[in-house]
Parts: sequence; C-alpha cells; structure tokens
Amino acid sequence: MDDLMTINVELNAWLDQNWSPDHSLVEWRDLLVDGGWAAPGWPRAYFGRDFSPEQSALVEAEFARRGIVGAAQSGPRRLAAETILAHGSEDQKQRYLRPILTGQDAWCQLFSEPGSGSDLAGSSTRAELHGDRYVINGQKVWTTSAHHADFGILLARTDWDVPKHQGLSYFLFNMRQSGVEVRPLRQMNAHASFNEVFMTDASVDSRDLIGGEGNGWRVAATTLSIERQGFSRSRPDGGLKGLSSLQGRVYDEYRAELLIALEPYTWYPQRAGRTDLALPRARQTGAINDPHIRQELAKLLSMQQGADLAAASATALSRAGSNTVSPQGSIGKLAASVIARQAAHVHTLVAGTDAMLSGAASAEAGVIAEILLSVPAISIAGGTDEIQKNIIAERVLEMPKEPRSDTGPFRAIARNSADK
Repeated sequence: MDDLMTINVELNAWLDQNWSPDHSLVEWRDLLVDGGWAAPGWPRAYFGRDFSPEQSALVEAEFARRGIVGAAQSGPRRLAAETILAHGSEDQKQRYLRPILTGQDAWCQLFSEPGSGSDLAGSSTRAELHGDRYVINGQKVWTTSAHHADFGILLARTDWDVPKHQGLSYFLFNMRQSGVEVRPLRQMNAHASFNEVFMTDASVDSRDLIGGEGNGWRVAATTLSIERQGFSRSRPDGGLKGLSSLQGRVYDEYRAELLIALEPYTWYPQRAGRTDLALPRARQTGAINDPHIRQELAKLLSMQQGADLAAASATALSRAGSNTVSPQGSIGKLAASVIARQAAHVHTLVAGTDAMLSGAASAEAGVIAEILLSVPAISIAGGTDEIQKNIIAERVLEMPKEPRSDTGPFRAIARNSADK
C-alpha cells in the first residue's frame, strides 16, 4: 500500500507539472513517453516503468479521475506493440514502439486469407527474399482499419518446401506503399469494418522481419493470444468521463482520433450480445415475470460474471512477466461466443417478433435487431469456436491431438488456392 501511495504522489506531481489541455495530442504523448507514464507496465528500457498490473491499474485510474488523455494503445496498435515487445529486435523496438504510443502510427493485422481463415498456418501470401528486401504477393481479408493503417503485422510464407507451420515468417509491413490496394467489405449488419488487402510486388526491408525467418508461427501465436484476451477489453476511450464536454486542443485532437479509431468497432458491443440490456429490458417489458425467461436471464448473467472473473485472472497472469503463449485467451474467447449466443437467445425471448424489426420504432431503436445480426461474428473472429476448442483440448486438458492430413511440405498440401 505504501508503494502505491508513493506512485500516486509521484504521478500527480508529474501531472501537475506537465499536463495542459492546450498541448497538441502528439506533444502531450511525447511527454508521457519520456516520463515513462505512457505504458508504465512496459520495461524501463522501452518507455515504461516495470510496474505490476496493480501499479499500472492505479496509474490508469488516476488518469481517468483527472480526465487526462493517455497513450494510444487500443486495437491493432496494442497487438503490434505487445508482439514487438515480446519478439522484436532492439532496432524494431526503438523504431516502432514510440510512434505507437504517441498515436503517430496506426496499425492493422494482416493474417486471414480467403483460403486460410482459422487455418492461419495455411497462409499462402508469398514473401521472397531479393537482396535485402522481401517481395510480397498475396491477398489478406477481414482486415480491420486497413484503410487507415500506416503499418501492418503481416504473416507470409517464405518457404514452401517445409511443413506449413515452419515456412511462415512475420513482418512489420508498410501499408503506405505502391503495390498495396485496400477494398472495404460490407457486412450483413450494414457496417463496413473490414477490408480485403491486395499486395502486388510490395516489399519489406529484411530488418523488418520479426523473430527470424521461419519463426512466424511462434510470433503469430503471441499476437493471437493477446487478441483473444482482448475480447474482454476495457473501454477504448480510456475511461474518460464526459469526453464531449472537455475543452482544449488535446481533447479536440483526441476526439478526432477516436472517431477514426473506434468507427470499425461501433457494432462490437452488439457482437458481444449486449448483456447489459438484458435485465433492464426484461423488467421494462414485463418479461421478467415469465419463469422460463427469468431462468434463461439468470443463466446469462451468471455466465457473464464468471467470464469477467476468468478474464481478470488471465490478464493478471499475462502481465506477470511471461512471454509464453497462454491458452487462457482461447478459454476467454470461447466463453465470449457462448455468452453472446445466450444473450441473443434472451433478447429474442424478451422482444419476440419485434426482434426482427429495425429502425427507430423497433426494439431499442434497432439495437436488438443489430445484436441478432452481429452475434454470429464473434464465433468466427479471432479464430473460430472449433479452433478454440482444439486449443483448449490439446493445451489445457492435454488430450491427444487429432490425426492430420496436412503434414509434409506445404507445396504438396491440397488447399483452396491456385498457388503452388
């Protein structure tokens, strides 16, 4: 407790001396990075303070209490930063981490392909070394915010003559180059959060290969673990209350940043099922008096509370200082899918046929209909439920692995692609 009090005193003294809403957003975040307060849980060598999860949480809470803007780490930026911290070279950490924290660089995740979604190891995007650069050819899909991204974390195949998990490499990829085309995809819930990305003779400097050639699967596993844990992510606005009423240049620029950064995620609460609406709607409509609906609602709320506790435990383990990929992310991801489906079931019971209507006059002004259209996505995004069950079975329960038909050189494996 004394340690936390000391940190609180130091932090507030530093904020009193340095904080001003008249800073530009980048100016303020530069100060945060230099002071070690942008990501205090990171190592001191890389802009942090080596804080524990409890100490970091205190810093975050104090920023929120005082209405002060923090670093830019949400979404793909966080995936890139944590992966670089775990596997990047000294040069990569020095070049890429600071602009992530200041928000100067936006990122996207270039993993899934039309012929290899949940089978990520089946990626067939090519990366061929020519001199000191890799030439990239291929297509990625379901790429959130690719149209805004400066860089992407890219998984591509560098060797076709070894088993598929061994021939992949992981790159830090410049999205602002010729040879990169981004096309938006319209979803059935009317949002356009995702893109397909075409790479034609694009290139990556060999110093932007992360983790070494052929080690892409190991690096990608870290990214996926972080992503799956993020299905219980905290509020992307950093918890700032009354953001729209705060005045000053830093707030104006922060609001503009959030409009871009959060636009793809506006439907994500609906994708997760909106358990927060279930009990109030059951009370408002009188459905709470139906014993069957009441039982299904109790089941939903119990599942959500259990998942919240499990997510908190997984986050604490992840921040304890280990770079080991944890299957806890798969457990949380699978739980999120189950809860979302149960929430959709409860909303349907409560709304009845009104759940099929959209528009201002429908249930919750169309939100319930959007939930029902969006919930199926959570069982696909970040690895399907079936993939998560396999991971849990093999790595948590230590069950025997399923027989495989995709061993041997990747070149010889039958797949839904014309690449050979």
